[in-house]
Amino acid sequence: MSTSLSADVLDQVNRQILAELVDNPRISMSALGRRIGMSAPAVSERVQRLEQTRVITGYTVTLDPDALGYAVTAFVRVKPTPGQIGKIIQVVATVPEISECHRITGEDCFLMKVHATTIRDLERILDQINLYGQTVTSIVQSSPVPPRQLPIAR
Repeated sequence: MSTSLSADVLDQVNRQILAELVDNPRISMSALGRRIGMSAPAVSERVQRLEQTRVITGYTVTLDPDALGYAVTAFVRVKPTPGQIGKIIQVVATVPEISECHRITGEDCFLMKVHATTIRDLERILDQINLYGQTVTSIVQSSPVPPRQLPIAR
């Protein structure tokens, strides 16, 4: 999102819409309109504008990794060997168990979130990356603050 969005894109009404959508992304436009005191077509138009300006970038379903058999979650820092950044990006893009990959500053170049069924499965995933760089892995014990949406600034 551009920091130069006009004030009308993030006006108080759109902030209310965003707050309602964060609470319930499956809400109908008519129900959303009732919640904020607008007609369904007016709310729909505003939501479309928020999508077009990329304030809203998508709607997701949150899945429980444990329920899907992914008992191990780890964060992996990667320090590529010289000239291998592009190759790591290519490899990571093909590994579905890597749910996040961020290019970062510092000694390491990447930070990844990996889900695996077992420690052996995690080793298999890491072996694909270790061909092109060094990894440092931290296994998640618990998540006292689960992933959450950003606060909607007033």
